[in-house]
Amino acid sequence: MEPGVAPAAASTSARGPTEGGPPAAIPAAVTLTDVEAAAAAIEGAVVRTPSAVSRTLSEVLGCTVVVKFENLQFVAAYKERGARNRLLALSADERAAGVVAVSAGNHAQAVAHHARLLGVPATIVMPATTPFVKVARTRHLGAEVELHGDDLAAAMVRGRELVAAGRTFVHPYDDPLVIAGQGTVALELLADHPGLDTLVVPVGGGGLLAGMAVVAGATAPHVALVGVQTEAYPSMARALAGGAADPPSDPGRSTLAEGIAVTEPGTICEALLRAHGAEMLVVSEQAIEDAVNLVLDIEKMVVEGAGAAGIAALAQHRERFAGRTVGVVLTGANIDPRMLASVIHRGLVRSGRLSRLRVSLDDRPGALATLLAVVGGAGANLLEVTHQRLFADVPIRTVEVDVTVEAIDAPHRDRVVGAIANAGYRVALLPLDAP
Repeated sequence: MEPGVAPAAASTSARGPTEGGPPAAIPAAVTLTDVEAAAAAIEGAVVRTPSAVSRTLSEVLGCTVVVKFENLQFVAAYKERGARNRLLALSADERAAGVVAVSAGNHAQAVAHHARLLGVPATIVMPATTPFVKVARTRHLGAEVELHGDDLAAAMVRGRELVAAGRTFVHPYDDPLVIAGQGTVALELLADHPGLDTLVVPVGGGGLLAGMAVVAGATAPHVALVGVQTEAYPSMARALAGGAADPPSDPGRSTLAEGIAVTEPGTICEALLRAHGAEMLVVSEQAIEDAVNLVLDIEKMVVEGAGAAGIAALAQHRERFAGRTVGVVLTGANIDPRMLASVIHRGLVRSGRLSRLRVSLDDRPGALATLLAVVGGAGANLLEVTHQRLFADVPIRTVEVDVTVEAIDAPHRDRVVGAIANAGYRVALLPLDAP
């Protein structure tokens, strides 16, 4: 993903990774002993993150929600665990030659950070389209960053060249050492909350849930394992359902949860999840957006789209978890600030707290002031006013005014609309995507 964790025996695989590289060796198994060895190896260098029952999330979602805050790691993601475990297992020659990773996200930062701490030269190959903030952050953490190609598949071409030149590839998920490192999340969570009956975990390639499945299977076999993927990238869900013949996920589809946008799951991960009876759920983009806002609003925590996928599953598949005691991992917090701002504003619109109202009124002096007095009298906060005289399909002596207002909630917003209509104006509530 260290000392004490034996490398896998080599074999071949027909399935290749998305962020990936050469097909991973398939181990006989990743065991609880491997995960416990990983925990001992990374102790002190990786945060033992807190976990706690969220009373408010539990009330909102209809189950007892225990949150594991992996977003509090130094690089704001659980990926540190597996990356350090893998790096600690390097031989002296491998350390001297250096490592390479191909990633545009949390894995890149985790490898960069722990390679620097361990004195291992690291090169991270990122697509040229990677947001500048992620490139700058990875460089700041001490890695050499190469930009190559327009996507991860193209970046991997350069990654393979570096591996062929003698560097060691650090896989983001399909490596027994990485899986063992990620499994330490479950060691901590189940030790702190032995009453859990369900684990809900975001899944991209599957390394985190695979490692947690090993721990749960050995120490708490009654605990249900539930992985979560997006509707745009349900690769593990298809694989476990036997859908190998289905068309693969579209690598070009946009998703807020880019951290789990993996077109093909890890071979080792898939085998472990299948062996441990893991269940897969998919969630919509809106559910992920809503979950990001829910965590921010209730827990006062920033999480990225992939990090909020578990909360999205509890909300979208509420009946599946009703009455259960669920451990949910907030896997990361590396969301672009501009993206976060958009998610927050869209959430405010969907909740009715921000609304844009289109009102027709006479184009005469004082007409706007009268309208705004009605809005204010209904208790709404006026944020923005836009006039439309030239392009509106209204009579010549009429003007359309778009009024952006802040309300307490959707019912209050509806009362504001009603007050405007009762005052004699023609008013329409504009949808989120209105021009």
